[in-house]
Amino acid sequence: MTTYAVVEIAGKQYSVEASSKLYVPKLDAEVGKKIKIENVLLLGGKDGIQVGSPTVKGAAVEATVLGHVKGDKVIVFKKKRRKGYKVRRGHRQQYTEIEITKIG
Repeated sequence: MTTYAVVEIAGKQYSVEASSKLYVPKLDAEVGKKIKIENVLLLGGKDGIQVGSPTVKGAAVEATVLGHVKGDKVIVFKKKRRKGYKVRRGHRQQYTEIEITKIG
């Protein structure tokens, strides 16, 4: 029985377990939809560890999209000394909240 996995979502690696919630870069999926993640890099559990090269063949992780949210605001401040140049901008990254439903 598999208890945890390492998956790649949008170029980033996440360690996931069943019923865990995490924020990933924004995905093109509607709220409530089930998505299938096939980039499984590692599977682990009581029966040992399977390491893929680069992915584990036949393995997939299922997740449910819970919502789309924005991250905290990051302030970008630029200044050049003695020139009177100042620019202040903010940025909020968009994320998708998912819940892992099945690892297999």
